[in-house]
Amino acid sequence: MSLYTRFTAHLDAVLDALEADGVLPAGLNRKPVTVEPPRDPSHGDLATNAAMVLAKPAGTNPRALADAIVAKLQALDEVESATIAGPGFINLTLTDPTWRAELAAIHADAADYGRSDFGQGVTVNVEYVSANPTGPMHMGHCRGAVVGDALATLLEYAGHKVIREYYINDAGGQVDVLARSAHLRYREALGETIAIPEGLYPGDYLVAVGQALAAEHGDKFVGAPESDWLVLFRTFAVARMMDMIRSDLALLGIHHDIFSSEAELQAAGKPEQAEAWLRAHDLVYDGTLEAPKGELPDDWEPVELPLFRSTKFGDDQDRPIKKSNGSWTYFGADMAYHYQKAQNADQLIDIWGADHAGTVKRIQAAVAALTEGKARFDVKLIQMVRLLRDGEPVKMSKRAGNFVTLADVVREVGKDVVRFTMLTRKADAQMDFDFAKVVEASKDNPVFYVQYAHARISSLGRRAQEAGIDLPAPDLSLLGTAELAMVKLAAQFPRVVEGSAQAREPHRIAFYLNDLASAFHGWWNMGNDDPRARVILADDPAITATRLFLAQGIGQIIRNGLALMGVAALTEMQ
Repeated sequence: MSLYTRFTAHLDAVLDALEADGVLPAGLNRKPVTVEPPRDPSHGDLATNAAMVLAKPAGTNPRALADAIVAKLQALDEVESATIAGPGFINLTLTDPTWRAELAAIHADAADYGRSDFGQGVTVNVEYVSANPTGPMHMGHCRGAVVGDALATLLEYAGHKVIREYYINDAGGQVDVLARSAHLRYREALGETIAIPEGLYPGDYLVAVGQALAAEHGDKFVGAPESDWLVLFRTFAVARMMDMIRSDLALLGIHHDIFSSEAELQAAGKPEQAEAWLRAHDLVYDGTLEAPKGELPDDWEPVELPLFRSTKFGDDQDRPIKKSNGSWTYFGADMAYHYQKAQNADQLIDIWGADHAGTVKRIQAAVAALTEGKARFDVKLIQMVRLLRDGEPVKMSKRAGNFVTLADVVREVGKDVVRFTMLTRKADAQMDFDFAKVVEASKDNPVFYVQYAHARISSLGRRAQEAGIDLPAPDLSLLGTAELAMVKLAAQFPRVVEGSAQAREPHRIAFYLNDLASAFHGWWNMGNDDPRARVILADDPAITATRLFLAQGIGQIIRNGLALMGVAALTEMQ
């Protein structure tokens, strides 16, 4: 149990006692009650809004209720003082032994410090990446891949059961284009000189696919009609592309539990099952869409289509689930896919590119209908990343064959740099990835700044050993105000984890680690002005052991946070 969780429990016990005393009525909603650090550290260590949010429903004055709460909180051994601020906010200052005990808890819990049962075993399906299987991963996919993977890890750490899923879009026109492109490379492998026409994929990554097809089938399909080879070449090429995609994602340390095929979904009749369920609940009807606004196209005519009643769930119009030719719309197939996912999960999260923002409402409506509102469903929109080299944007175009692959970038700057950088901004904010800046050894580069803090901490043990200091057991009573301030910041980690999981925002971990690294570097730099403030003091084994214990505790928090981000904690910097 973290310190913040413990004090929430203390506060609950106080409120229970006030109910028993008749000061508070029973059954008040306590969900709005919080225990958190005050905005101004000079006000204390913890703050609660309990009196402010409970006074009105209790029919009492906030200050009077705060007085009653403070009287009981002051009786706790861990509380140095409890004061009332403004109209009824309560600030707590904890005893120094409480913070020393928390540092000991960090060491004792080690990699589990911050882990919680917040998720209560709820199963969450996180679907991320789901790039079209038409080529290797490029940097346009990278951010969503990292955000999704870090979010899945974060939710697991916070007590959820997580399913990592990738949806293979192998039933659309783009995979037929892939098959035709592979057929050209197949002919090329057999000695023919070919030119890639506009509209097909020109990338060299299909050369090996063509060679493999030539080795397996010889010239059997050189002059054959498309109907003879399209499905075969499509299946083969998609399988090779997915092997490549899995390999590229592995470079980032990303592995999915499930790969779901759109083609298999449709072959299994899942869209028909979803439609039947919706019709049985009067949520699909046969109707005609409204005419497009403005001047009508010459070929427009009203056509009766099966329409989903998405307006019942907040969408601005009902949506067709089939086209006029009887094939499924993208929405119709996607709706069935989410129906399938919801069979095995309590909650669904989709990580989408920001270019899909216009379809969010309709798929949210579909999930609400198909799960009868029981499954929480979130869509996290990810803004594109702009690559910069020498200050100039790097163009990315899969069709032109000149895109920058994810593998190229990972090999150039490293997995950890890529992953950390992708989490240094909120996912729906624009991001620049500057090849020079992400490897810059400066405090302005958060990747370096956090890694350097951990490397410095790792060096301390070696330096103490090299100095031949016989270290006694740490005496935590020797920790001063500056040291305890770092413990207080470190103790916020479990709260940050829970808040990040609740908001589904893994970038908060990166922000927190940057703050913690800044505090550590500031403490370290005190030794530059005052040699007696250094961690390693050859003539004072007791203070050395104690400060080393503190530094190692901070290092543990940094390791735990980096692990959530999928980033290694370096022990030395080159």
